[in-house]
Amino acid sequence: MLPQRLKKAITDNPKKLGNLIDLVNLPSTLREFVGQSQISRLGCFMRVWSYIKTNNLQDPTNKNVVNCDEKLKSILLGKQRVELVELPSLIKLHFPKEPK
Repeated sequence: MLPQRLKKAITDNPKKLGNLIDLVNLPSTLREFVGQSQISRLGCFMRVWSYIKTNNLQDPTNKNVVNCDEKLKSILLGKQRVELVELPSLIKLHFPKEPK
């Protein structure tokens, strides 16, 4: 069951959903992190989030901040600390732009 707001967004602009779930070839840095040669943007974000939770990388005092280890830094432009709101845009940089 999708929330009503998400249903409306998908019906208004189905290409937006397609950009999230289409499989793409990954660059080498992201391929090493994810362990696959092709993955969707959404799948990649889910893998990164799972890695963060598994390795306890969220700041204990501020859960909106991720303290990056060396492996995570390699895909997040070498940043030491990343806010959760920045995470999707940093991951999106690894995916090729769709022609309009």
